[in-house]
Amino acid sequence: MRVAVVGATGLVGTKMLEVLAERNFPVTELIPVASEKSVGKKLRFNNKEWTVVSLTDAILAKPAIAIFSAGGSTSLEWAPKFAAAGITVIDNSSAWRMDPTKKLVVPELNADALTADDKIIANPNCSTIQMVVALNPLHLKYKIKRIVVSTYQSVTGTGVKAVNQLMNERQGIQGEMAYQYHIDLNAIPQIDVFLDNGYTKEEMKMVNETRKIMRDDSIRVTSTTVRIPVIGGHSEAVNVEFEKDFDLADIRTLLESAPGVVVVDNPAKHEYPMPKDAHNRDEVFVGRLRRDETQPNTLNMWIVSDNLRKGAATNAVQIAEYLLTKGLI
Repeated sequence: MRVAVVGATGLVGTKMLEVLAERNFPVTELIPVASEKSVGKKLRFNNKEWTVVSLTDAILAKPAIAIFSAGGSTSLEWAPKFAAAGITVIDNSSAWRMDPTKKLVVPELNADALTADDKIIANPNCSTIQMVVALNPLHLKYKIKRIVVSTYQSVTGTGVKAVNQLMNERQGIQGEMAYQYHIDLNAIPQIDVFLDNGYTKEEMKMVNETRKIMRDDSIRVTSTTVRIPVIGGHSEAVNVEFEKDFDLADIRTLLESAPGVVVVDNPAKHEYPMPKDAHNRDEVFVGRLRRDETQPNTLNMWIVSDNLRKGAATNAVQIAEYLLTKGLI
């Protein structure tokens, strides 16, 4: 089983290698791919050293799977070339997510839609993944009408440069800025660029991707995404309106039995999900479950997950595991 990881030296690419090893994915040959300046460098995986190669050489090596985490422009140019060579691409960028000919997959929800003909598979946005994992079991029973979500997102979602900015600011060191403003002791209500409707690209990703993954265009979604000085995971305050009234105890039972979900919700003991507890974990943590007392059939909840793992690397590897289990690669 030859596996290529494109963007292997980046923050998410490094995490993908960790997850592949942890989950014992049957990699017989790793093909790490990075930018030209990194070609020839060595990296360790499963107690062996592997040489970083170029995209062209990776295609010639004929891996069964290529997991991309190298940015949208790289994916748009190179994913079709890998696919044309018969290689299944799992892409972590936004390049293919809303392409109607490509599947947008969270394995707990819609991996059943995948076939052997799907040679470019899109990995959703990190903030969308954790939300839909928690909401889908509730949608199946009570049918969601509307979602209002506000996110509190880790600097790791921006990359190493943002982590360095935060740490530099904490130590009073002048350094390279990932954001145009200080992030330490601050909250920046902008993630990605602003669009003509006043929303950011990140906010509209949550709107459009949620509908596509949950296979229901009738769901109304509105989103505000905020960057905060946190490392470990993204947090989301979610207000969800259902078509049917619900029983709060049943909501809890549905979440406790949902794959990939852990309920942490005991206000009497001050127990609720926090990014520091989600760090380096693959689960989606849910708490602060309570009725919205201002309108019927509406639930408030708090969702936390490690954005580099379930929000990116783990979800991609889970897609690869599904393809392997079903004999699709």
